[in-house]
Amino acid sequence: MTMQAGPAARTLRSEVALRAYPDRVTDDLVRWASTTPSSIFLAERRAGAWETIDFASMYERVRRIAGALLDAGGSQDRPLAIVAENGIDHAAVALAAMHAGIPVSPISTGYARSDADPARVAALFAVLQPFAAFVPDAGPAARIAAAVPQLRIVRDAAALDGDPSRSDRAHGAVGPDTIAKILFTSGSTGTPKGVITTNRMLCANQTMLEQVWPEATRSPVLVDWAPWSHTAAGNKTFGMVLRNGGTLYVDEGKPAPGAFDATLRNLREIAPTFYFTVPRGWTLLFEAFEWDEALAQRFFSRVRILLNAGASIPETLRARLAVLAQRYAARRIPVVSAWGATETAPMATAVWGARPASYETIGTPVPGVEIKLTPVEDRYELRVRGPNVTPGYWRDAAATAAAFDAERFFKSGDAGALLDPADPSRGIVFGGRLSENFKLSSGTWVNAGLLRLDVLEAGDGAIDDIVFAGADRDEVTALVFVGRGLAEDPASAERVRAAVARHNERNPASSTRIARVVIAAEPPNAALGEITDKGSVNQRRVLQNRAGDVARLYAEPTAPGVIVS
Repeated sequence: MTMQAGPAARTLRSEVALRAYPDRVTDDLVRWASTTPSSIFLAERRAGAWETIDFASMYERVRRIAGALLDAGGSQDRPLAIVAENGIDHAAVALAAMHAGIPVSPISTGYARSDADPARVAALFAVLQPFAAFVPDAGPAARIAAAVPQLRIVRDAAALDGDPSRSDRAHGAVGPDTIAKILFTSGSTGTPKGVITTNRMLCANQTMLEQVWPEATRSPVLVDWAPWSHTAAGNKTFGMVLRNGGTLYVDEGKPAPGAFDATLRNLREIAPTFYFTVPRGWTLLFEAFEWDEALAQRFFSRVRILLNAGASIPETLRARLAVLAQRYAARRIPVVSAWGATETAPMATAVWGARPASYETIGTPVPGVEIKLTPVEDRYELRVRGPNVTPGYWRDAAATAAAFDAERFFKSGDAGALLDPADPSRGIVFGGRLSENFKLSSGTWVNAGLLRLDVLEAGDGAIDDIVFAGADRDEVTALVFVGRGLAEDPASAERVRAAVARHNERNPASSTRIARVVIAAEPPNAALGEITDKGSVNQRRVLQNRAGDVARLYAEPTAPGVIVS
């Protein structure tokens, strides 16, 4: 890896060149339909059993659906919305749109929940301006139709049966810069922005993935729950299977209480070769391994790599993974991190190569990508340039202009710093979202992302997650989440108290010392927006929803149940 240093920023790039990549996403589908036509591409549970589709069958469905979408008015200017859970029909409709040069916009199913704000739904569709929406489930279809009365709703993928020759002609006109997808940001602080995602971005990013983890991406078998409305699952995971002729088993479970049993059922049947999840998912999986040795043996039987995307993971979590891998696989299985954003398709950095970066980092730039560490306030912002970076936001010129600096680096809003400034090959330490950081009343900045990792590390399994308060206050305090059913357990409170004490002993500064904590009575609630689609905790929403707990943290005299460190 090389590094250029200037008076205000440092730019890093890989010394490994990016290889050539296809022009179009569905070129891979065409290839596998020809070379391995009967190989299973996707599988989903229906009526308890796995229903599958092979590459040849998917390609024929895609050609016919694409013809119907063109007949219905789809074009580069009139995208198709999809509001649906992951599945074969969802994949067929999405691939069909991209095959014909119609941008597809997979939208979070949260917009179709019964408690969704109709005005927010209408605002999103006003930005997108689709010619139609594929919404197969009756309840969500009715709610979307009520919020956007003029929208054409399609519920049955089988009814989309057009002329395949028309879609073939349209496919010939698709190129690297043709828009493939429009993926919306979370919109937690305003109207969501539609990230333009081109064929070039997706194809280049898959080649980057192949180059950094070549053995792990070979003929992958994945069991994955994350929604395709999110870049990590819809672009990286789905794309890895499509690019490499693998098989994706759609996991209807989620890393949340009451929903994880479905994931365990699937993992008892299907041993993945490459597994991704968020820290919450790893925690729940470890709990299951403790009482189900057969599950652990099955899981580790052929897995080649384990990935926590988006940030580095606490060393205690990584150590537990390593011990389990050695026990059940009798071999070393890499536990790696990577980083990126919706705007970077998503991968921009990874722990990879013959001399990989330190595992406590998010790695180094992948082939073809440049990372510029630019000073912002008291830390560095990670900025990205490369063929995987978006050209901008859908129908939003102002947001597009604001998203790039003068050198056309995308401004991610994430913080990071070199682990060793003298040796950039050791990797970048993730510093969390700049927007999650806050100032104490003294004017001292609190880096919430790094502080979270430090506390989880000190917790040694006692703390599932943590949300910090303290903006414009004298001290940092925290709302702590512990395992299911443990909020009222005195032993759990003592473990949390000890964990915070260990952390404070090593981190006595005002910006890192935790003055008080309270253990949350209930885990983060996805229905209230406290869990994002990708399974991470929405810090801002937790603080909003639990304002009473925040008030208790700062009450004088100390409120009952508050742990003072």
